[in-house]
Amino acid sequence: MKAFIYGAKGAEITDVAKPQPKGTQVLVRVRANGLNRADLGMTKGHAHGSAGGVGAVLGMEWAGEIAELGPDAKGVKVGDRVMGSGAAAFAEYTLADHGRLFHIPATSNMSFEEAATYPVALATMHNAVVTNGGLQPGQSVLIQGASSGVGLMAMQIAKHKGAKLVIGSSTDATRRERLKEFGADLAVDSSDPGWVDQVLKATDGKGVDLIVDQVSGKVANQNLAATRILGRIVNVGRLGGTHGDFNFDLHAARRIQYIGVTFRTRSIEEIREIFNEVKKDIWPAVESGKLKLPIDKVYPFGKITEAFEHMEANKHLGKIVVTQ
Repeated sequence: MKAFIYGAKGAEITDVAKPQPKGTQVLVRVRANGLNRADLGMTKGHAHGSAGGVGAVLGMEWAGEIAELGPDAKGVKVGDRVMGSGAAAFAEYTLADHGRLFHIPATSNMSFEEAATYPVALATMHNAVVTNGGLQPGQSVLIQGASSGVGLMAMQIAKHKGAKLVIGSSTDATRRERLKEFGADLAVDSSDPGWVDQVLKATDGKGVDLIVDQVSGKVANQNLAATRILGRIVNVGRLGGTHGDFNFDLHAARRIQYIGVTFRTRSIEEIREIFNEVKKDIWPAVESGKLKLPIDKVYPFGKITEAFEHMEANKHLGKIVVTQ
């Protein structure tokens, strides 16, 4: 089968053996893939947890049809249209655990391209906003890095769960202007030194109840200042830097819960539970189209390198998708 692999000459499409499902795995005939920032790093040889490196089939998000079942796979059957996440997604066929996928809604005429935008964003941001962030109706939330696919989904989930005030950040003026289309009541520029004052003004000087941070680095201390006493910060991503100054005294004085999350160290049992929580809590909003992501551009699989060049240019809003 064809697959997008990181090799001695970099990332390229090549032929590899089709995998065989074992245990609770299913074999999926991939029809579309969503691209993610972690994928971009792996195209340059960077590891993402246990994924990546020379010889690795890249990709972590897909939509397609179940082609074969492992002996212990349950709740699915051959021919089911599904979407999910997991390693080695950029290929004609990929393996997935039976608990790490969603059935594509049969009643909404959702395409494979649309379905491929959902899995990572839904699982990541429901876990960050609801499970770890503990967002309650009437509370306020700031999404750092809101113009990314997962950021756009985070704002929508927050609004769906009853947030009174949703603030999104983006350093790009054009994308910042569009955040209100996806639930933002206020959009701020996190590269502007005055953004914390804007957040405090919007919250009567108190700060937000919750920050979902995909930036970190130099905004870490600003986040502390923008979070209310007894508020919460969930650190999801570090696109602005993995290290930075941290005001421990301010953290303590405001008694902020600071929570770090990642899929890289989660067990399959933990990941299954995250997918189950999405299904139980917000799946009707997916089926109805209330929660959805814009597709910025679609590329054929043969032009996946061009798709990553488009991502690296950092001018897109929403998801970049490749089809097979």
